[in-house]
Amino acid sequence: MAIQHSAHANRTPILVATDLSVHYEDRSALRDISLTISSGQTVSLLGPNGAGKSTLLKVFAGMIPPSHGTVEFEGQPITNANECVTYVPQRSGADWTFPISVLEATLLGLARTRSRWRPFSRVDHDRAMYSLQQVRMDHLANAQIGALSGGQQQRVFLARALLSCGRVLLLDEPFTGVDIPTQEMLVELFERLRNEGTAVVYATHDLQQAATTSDYVVLLNEHIVAHGLPREVMTEPILRQAFGGQVIVIHADKTIETTSPVIEEALPR
Repeated sequence: MAIQHSAHANRTPILVATDLSVHYEDRSALRDISLTISSGQTVSLLGPNGAGKSTLLKVFAGMIPPSHGTVEFEGQPITNANECVTYVPQRSGADWTFPISVLEATLLGLARTRSRWRPFSRVDHDRAMYSLQQVRMDHLANAQIGALSGGQQQRVFLARALLSCGRVLLLDEPFTGVDIPTQEMLVELFERLRNEGTAVVYATHDLQQAATTSDYVVLLNEHIVAHGLPREVMTEPILRQAFGGQVIVIHADKTIETTSPVIEEALPR
C-alpha cells in the first residue's frame, strides 16, 4: 500500500531547522541542516548508516542540543522535550525483558504529563486501550511485552506514541524487522495521521519504502544532499551522491535497492 504523493502547498510549517550542526567531540554528525517540515506531511529521512538520521530525529525531539544553529517548533526554540513532539526510538534499543504488560507499557506514553505519585485513571486506561485498538493490539493488552514478536513490539511503541502524540511524530527505523502486516498497518496509520494534520518524520535506509510511503524525501549524509518529492530527488545520480560508495540498483520494474558489493545494474531501458 502506497501513500498518494502530493505537494500540499497549503500546509503550515511546524518544525524548522536552520543552519543546524551537531558535533560529537571532533566528529561531525550533522552539518548545515536547514529544513522545514509542515503539518500533515509524511517525511522520510533517507541515507546510509552513519548519515545522521537518528541524530536529526533526536535533535527535533529535544534530546540532543545542536552544536550550532537552531530548531524550532511553531516558532519557539526546542531546548528540551516537547509534549507536542513524540519520538519513537528503534525497537532494538528497548528493554523488552522488563516485567510489564502491553497496557502498562502503553500507558507510559502519558508518564511525562503525570506526577509519579498520581495513579493512572480509568480515562487514561480507556485512552490507552483505544490506542492499542488503532494498532490492532488491544486483544494482547494483558500480555507481557517480552512475549511479543518484533512486529507486535513495534505496535506497542506506536500505541504509546499515539497516546502522547501531539503535532509531530518522529520514528527511527519503524519498518525494520517487522512483518508485512505491521508494515501495512504503519502505512495506513501514516495516512490517517497525515489527514489529521500530524507531521510524520521517519528515518529509513530502505529506498523503496521511502519512495512509496512518504510524500517528501530528505536524502541525508551528514548534510542534506537533496530534498523534495520522491520523483524529483530519487534519481540515480542523486542517490549515488547520497550513498557514496554503495551501489544503487534500479530494476526494470523501477524498484530500487542499495548493496555494498558491486553487481550488475538493471536499469530501465
